[in-house]
Amino acid sequence: MAGFDAEPADFLEFANACSGRLFRTAWLLCGDWHLAEDLVQTTLGKLYRAWKRVSRADSPEAYARTVLTRTYLSHRRRLSSTEQPYADLPEGAGPEEDQALRLTLLKSLAELPPKDRAVLVLRYWEDLSVEQTARQMGVSEGAVRSRSMRALEKLRSLLGSESGWLSAA
Repeated sequence: MAGFDAEPADFLEFANACSGRLFRTAWLLCGDWHLAEDLVQTTLGKLYRAWKRVSRADSPEAYARTVLTRTYLSHRRRLSSTEQPYADLPEGAGPEEDQALRLTLLKSLAELPPKDRAVLVLRYWEDLSVEQTARQMGVSEGAVRSRSMRALEKLRSLLGSESGWLSAA
């Protein structure tokens, strides 16, 4: 997508192509369907305002994911620490036998601090490298490694006996 002329039609093409993936990431980050929609809309608004610059980036979608992650983290900083969002699993999440496990995992993921959740979503759902995750979160690679290790340990303790399938990664 890097060769776009900075025309609104190009932005619409980009937004249509990646909004589904951005929504999935947003939903995994926040666990709330409506907030995920708001985060994607805010992200796309920011991208549109800077589209001439963004369209020349090596990977506009990676840039969009960075904006989304930082928008989510900024949103979480503004929220009261007592607010706990919850939503139903989106349609088409997988076979019925996996849904209970997914719901348990997502519920446990929602209990993690926002930065821990962001690291796990980017590293293990989005399958980004440590370097890519660090760049998108604006932290060092060492911070990503240590936060990943601690976040996985917290997730294992939250899952208890159901964490046997969660590898040491």
